[in-house]
Amino acid sequence: MTLALHGIAVSRGIAVSRALVWDTAMRDIPRNRIEKKSVRFEKKRFDNAVKRVTEELVEIRAQISADSPAEFDAFLNLHTLILQDPILSEEPKNLIQNKLINAEWALIEQMEVLLEQFSAIEDDYFRERNSDVRQVVERVLKSLRGHATAMPLPPEGENEDPWLIVAHDISPADMVQLKGRRVGAFVTEMGGATSHTAIVARSLGIPAVVGVPRALEFVHNGDLVVVDGKIGAVFLDPATMVVDEYQRKQAILALSRQRLKRLITTESRTQCGRRIELLANIELPEDIKGVVDAGADGVGLFRSEFLFMNRKEWPSEDEQFEAYRKVIKAMKGKPVTVRTLDLGADKTLQFDGANSSAPPISSTSALGLRSIRFSLAEPAIFLTQIRALLRAAKHGPVKILLPMLTNIRETRQALAYIDMAREQLLERRFQANQDVSIGGMIEVPATALSLPHFLNYLDYVSIGTNDLIQYTLAVDRVDHQVAHLYDPLHPAVLRLVYEVISSAGKAGVPVSVCGEMAGDVRLTRLLLGMGLTQYSMHPSQLLDVKELLLKTDFATTQKLVKKVVRTFDIEKIDALMRQLHND
Repeated sequence: MTLALHGIAVSRGIAVSRALVWDTAMRDIPRNRIEKKSVRFEKKRFDNAVKRVTEELVEIRAQISADSPAEFDAFLNLHTLILQDPILSEEPKNLIQNKLINAEWALIEQMEVLLEQFSAIEDDYFRERNSDVRQVVERVLKSLRGHATAMPLPPEGENEDPWLIVAHDISPADMVQLKGRRVGAFVTEMGGATSHTAIVARSLGIPAVVGVPRALEFVHNGDLVVVDGKIGAVFLDPATMVVDEYQRKQAILALSRQRLKRLITTESRTQCGRRIELLANIELPEDIKGVVDAGADGVGLFRSEFLFMNRKEWPSEDEQFEAYRKVIKAMKGKPVTVRTLDLGADKTLQFDGANSSAPPISSTSALGLRSIRFSLAEPAIFLTQIRALLRAAKHGPVKILLPMLTNIRETRQALAYIDMAREQLLERRFQANQDVSIGGMIEVPATALSLPHFLNYLDYVSIGTNDLIQYTLAVDRVDHQVAHLYDPLHPAVLRLVYEVISSAGKAGVPVSVCGEMAGDVRLTRLLLGMGLTQYSMHPSQLLDVKELLLKTDFATTQKLVKKVVRTFDIEKIDALMRQLHND
């Protein structure tokens, strides 16, 4: 009988494959008391395990090919830094000596200490890095127990059938070793929309469902499994009719992807001729190839914080300038929107990006010193980034985007620092584009509700729907216990998004959406009917959205959407959305 498991859909597509199960070393951790005479031996055993894993990570980084996603190197850097942190590399030895416990037990205790620090970070990306801590510990545990640290790999070769990887979690090191292997899909018990499994799966175009409870309990090596990466479903022991249906869908999807490539050079317009800008989101300069290949109208969101991560020192002005210039020149005159540093402010960032010369970053509670708040609290870092951006802007159109604005005072302060950066460049006789658009992210309900005041200071606005939804609904979208409450179609969310688009339109201020809603084809017509003409999404989603827009009549869509935003009846909203999507 077919058994269906459900998780978080993070990379669309369909797979019908045999399962290759990667078990976890976290099960049945030995917790033994030791005698004083064994302390030295246990410490040595721990040091040897850490050394072996460090050497393995170096070897794996050397295997990264030039055409691999840029995320591989970044994640492996992060794992090396985590492994080098004294909390994991030194403190376990103190526990071994003081508590007289075995190395595995000591390591697990210190892992929990580090996980608590990561959990305190408000930023989704960094909060989900607790999975990286677990993966590093997993490798050390395997080494301690004499097991192979690498996971069993699918066979190489184009003629091999693809395998479906089922795991508690998948580390970046494992991802690198999967390069060139036939992988049909990823299914993991851990992870969220911004976990590295999700990020890499999307960049490789491989279906993935994460956050699937008890997947390892139900799936065994060699089992036939069906994965639907669109709805987040995993079907075990599928009936013949289920397999046949999904193989049919798989064939249709493959043909559809080939057909979509023909739209790369097609201008994005609705049936009634309304011009729509389809922009792309990137994390690193290397991602720009995917943007160009998708035929995007520009970069709608360059998440600049990725330039600051996995480092021992803050990037210099010249280094940032070169990174921005690379992206700007690659876009050949199309606009590039760069979001200024959007980090949390937890002290754990000290091993992610700060050196001893960097300003101290104190631990804060949720909703604390992050994004623009951090930049304004550390003007030297902010001014360095702005100067780099203004210098790079002479190579093409650049827009500066200020994250998480919540009041006019901080908006004015940020603009004053931007003016100061311009003056500093003039004093240094640097050539820089002085006419750069300045925008703000609308991702806090307070900002959305008081938008007319912000529009007096900003050239454009961009709606960050991911944070706007979770702040509006008080739902942590990476907490599996409440993830079902994270709803982009909640009436309050719809009303806020509609009011922002409407208010900006009436004021003649351009507005875009750069959150996950922008790349979700189920919501494309909803946003269009609200009056949106700029979408920014992952490059892999762009052609699907374009295809739907080409078939859409704006006037018809607008009438239905007005009904959607006027109602608070959830069932009525669902019915209208079905009608909207099927028209």
